Amino acid sequence: MIELINVSKEYKNKTALSNCSIRIPEGQIIGLFGSNGAGKTTLMKCIMGFLKYDGTITLDGEPINEKNIFRLSYATGDHSFFPSVTAGDHKAFYKMQFPRFDERRYDALMEFFELPSKKKISEFSLGQQNQFEVVLAISQGADYVFMDEPFAGNDVFNREDFYEVLISVLNEDETVVISTHLIEEIADYIDRAILIRRGEIIDDLDINEVEAGGRSLIQIVKEKYDYRADRIRTAVNQMK
Repeated sequence: MIELINVSKEYKNKTALSNCSIRIPEGQIIGLFGSNGAGKTTLMKCIMGFLKYDGTITLDGEPINEKNIFRLSYATGDHSFFPSVTAGDHKAFYKMQFPRFDERRYDALMEFFELPSKKKISEFSLGQQNQFEVVLAISQGADYVFMDEPFAGNDVFNREDFYEVLISVLNEDETVVISTHLIEEIADYIDRAILIRRGEIIDDLDINEVEAGGRSLIQIVKEKYDYRADRIRTAVNQMK
């Protein structure tokens, strides 16, 4: 289990995270939702150890460091691959660096996304690059996979197919945390929704309980974020 206790992060005079406390157990698919600048990426980067922070983050009770970081992987829109190297060379590199690298899963996902192995990653389209980033993260052999807006540049059909494949290939003890704005799209595939606003965790929802309550996830999210349905009409009227 990954546990965050009172995690805070400031950039100069701006608070990016404020006393965030959550538990992320094994075997869940979690949606991390919030508007731009809410703190989603910062939260993930703190967990991965890319940023300094105040508070405590542990993995099974131990600090996350060079001894256990192999149990975490991260797919980011900023990309972590080597653009001038081919996909096949990345595979060879990952096999050397990560003893738990799942070659069978890698090959299956490359075939599913129809990604060329002998082509440099810099020659991929943006959508293909994001797909490849996800392929590497899922195949690394990590117990916890963090994805930060992994579907940018992909059409709705590719995204829906990926959700189905993700559900199918994950082991029971693997956890995936997906930061995305595509709430309605992903709602049927997640077990839990963590809502973050202005650097604070404002809710942690069990999807089964949401469904039992007879409301949709998007309805609850709109309520939590004080969504005003009349703001479009107001803006249009002001421009007339």
